[in-house]
Amino acid sequence: MKIVIVGAGFGGLRLARQLNNKAGFDIVLVDRFNYHQFQPLFYQVATAGLDASNISFPLRKVFQKSKNVKIRLAELKQVIPAENKIVTDAEEISYDVLVIATGADTNFFGNEQMARHAFPMKSTVEALQLRYRLLQNFETALTIKDPAELQRLMNIVVVGGGPTGVEVSGALAEMKKYVLPKDYPELDFSGMHIYLLEGGAKTLATMSEKSSVQSNKYLQGLGVEVLTNTLVKEYDGINVTLSDGQFIKTGTVIWAAGIKGNIPNGIDKTMIAKGNRIKTNRYCVVQGYQNIYAIGDIAYMETADYPQGHPQVAPVAMQQADMLAGNFRLIERKANPETQFEFVYNDKGSMATVGRNLAVVDIPKPKLHFGGFFAWMIWMGLHLMLILGVKNRFFVFSNWLYNYITYDQNLRLIFREFNREAGKSPNARS
Repeated sequence: MKIVIVGAGFGGLRLARQLNNKAGFDIVLVDRFNYHQFQPLFYQVATAGLDASNISFPLRKVFQKSKNVKIRLAELKQVIPAENKIVTDAEEISYDVLVIATGADTNFFGNEQMARHAFPMKSTVEALQLRYRLLQNFETALTIKDPAELQRLMNIVVVGGGPTGVEVSGALAEMKKYVLPKDYPELDFSGMHIYLLEGGAKTLATMSEKSSVQSNKYLQGLGVEVLTNTLVKEYDGINVTLSDGQFIKTGTVIWAAGIKGNIPNGIDKTMIAKGNRIKTNRYCVVQGYQNIYAIGDIAYMETADYPQGHPQVAPVAMQQADMLAGNFRLIERKANPETQFEFVYNDKGSMATVGRNLAVVDIPKPKLHFGGFFAWMIWMGLHLMLILGVKNRFFVFSNWLYNYITYDQNLRLIFREFNREAGKSPNARS
């Protein structure tokens, strides 16, 4: 069985590893990058807490001893179901079974101005671009004489009060408190504002009421200005305009307000659900097809417990990959189709960290809630276990230990591509 897996995120990589060196399978894993990215820690790369290499793991290293997994560094351009093949920017690849695990990208909800000026954080590269912008703004602020422009450069706006928005806001607040005054003694950081804008009534709306209340309390304790029931209308690179007409001057807007699925061309448009996700049945088979599957953030599966589809989180993707690997083994052995497994999500809980010794954890069965230091330890332990590679785990833990002891991050580097023709370095984001 030739299986083509598009996407090496949590779901795609897990499926490939589950079928690695299993007789009867020929696997082609296609991704735009030659590494797996650990998305939950992008915000720590953006705030100079971790190096990008600590949360990225080369795909070819994962499958060095594989006899049946091939890696293709390419971008999917089109699926041609009638011919059982996909078209990438490098070649055409035929398949017996296609698994779409392309994940999700930032959703700006059609706001082109926001997409042009705000910083998303859905890849390692985007996290690094944000880091460079944050640091460069403080470097530029040292030479600014106009108080209004100085205030604009030092203000940071985070849009979206979900886990990503809460975590990056907390990390920025800790930088402001412990790191930036030592790096830039010429600047007065008492006037720096970090705003977290949330369109709903509370932060961490998908978690328990206790987690929402605690996260808000933690953020405000760190000096983050949390504005709930606040919608962003536009951002022109200078002013964030709110829906009530008020505006905030800022040089940096971090967009953590929504995601949408990366749907390839060639999929029947009638199979696309809200949020740009592909409709599947309980076996992750894309509706309308027999040998095309979708897993992870891109998949939309309605069940009695999840009538609006499953949450777009890593555990869903990994559990779907496990289920699919088991079903593929049954298909390869020509077992009775009725013996195949339907997907049932085992929700083990959710968590978010706000800062040192500050986190929230919800466990559904038994219904438990933890906050503060104990929750923070749980958060760190789980994330360490999920990171690929012993070396990566060691370096992440070492960085966390160093940061905890010294109240400092040592990765505040601004890299620019040198333009040989012009003889100068362009803007860090270019």
